Amino acid sequence: QVQLQESGPGLVKPSQTLSVTCTVSGGSITTSYYYWSWFRQRPGKGLEWMGAITSSGSTYYGPALKSRTSISRDTTKNQFTLQLSSVTPEDTAVYYCARARYLSTVVAGSTSPIDYWGQGTQVTVSS
Repeated sequence: QVQLQESGPGLVKPSQTLSVTCTVSGGSITTSYYYWSWFRQRPGKGLEWMGAITSSGSTYYGPALKSRTSISRDTTKNQFTLQLSSVTPEDTAVYYCARARYLSTVVAGSTSPIDYWGQGTQVTVSS
């Protein structure tokens, strides 16, 4: 059974960089062929796919946040990390990590390829 657990700062100041890490247990992030993904849900909004890193380390980003988003991984710790730069209060959200079997429909808003989710972590952007 694969488990994902997010960890984040809780509170970030405007203009800073938000960093949230997902720790995976019960399976390796280098196992082919999965897409280790980040989503967020802002207050009153739907679930938004932000990007993913593959089992081989390639990255894919959603167009809306691509210029501010970076996803990296630490295979020794079986973790992958989301960084979102130049945050504003509009980036206040619950951030989720997940494992996807493929991305073709995830990028269009589907969650059916997701087989495991983290519980989510609240990040608030405020001074």
